[in-house]
Amino acid sequence: MRKATVDRNTKETRISASVNLDGSGSYEIATGIGFLDHMLEQLSRHSLIDITLKAEGDLHIDGHHTTEDSGIVLGQAVAQALGERRGIWRYGSALIPMDETLSRVALDASNRPYLIWKVAFSQDRLGSMDTELFKEWFQAFAQHAGLTLHVENLYGINNHHIVESCFKALARALREAIQIDPRKADAVPSTKGSL
Repeated sequence: MRKATVDRNTKETRISASVNLDGSGSYEIATGIGFLDHMLEQLSRHSLIDITLKAEGDLHIDGHHTTEDSGIVLGQAVAQALGERRGIWRYGSALIPMDETLSRVALDASNRPYLIWKVAFSQDRLGSMDTELFKEWFQAFAQHAGLTLHVENLYGINNHHIVESCFKALARALREAIQIDPRKADAVPSTKGSL
């Protein structure tokens, strides 16, 4: 069973996240930031990872700590659920259109975290969320899930569509990368023998 639960309690945030990598895309998400909840719901639904995430943060300051720490905790839960990463396909990619927008994500679940972020916004905020915080979330998630993650918005005008297509592309690429390869279900997908 590829499941994990992670709790993180600091002076800034209190967050608990549970994942089931072999789920159906069901979710229960409450971060206190409506737009972030919407994006994490998209991540769950399109990756088929069941996600429960509850966060209480210092939103009276701003959304930075809650956003970043949500990425940390969710990434840690995914990494724990992957374990030795035995049997996974390892690589995944997705090209996701959303109306006038097209975004691409390619990832390697290599346990060597790295983020390439080629996404620009023409607005400072979406709902109550600062658009600069989306990179912070992707950075935290990639770092703690152990992903080499390339995110690129190829074109688009609507900022909501741009970020949502990035989360959906992450979801589909992640779904592909973490699925079990029936031909190599007992092997770590590396010539080194470990990831």
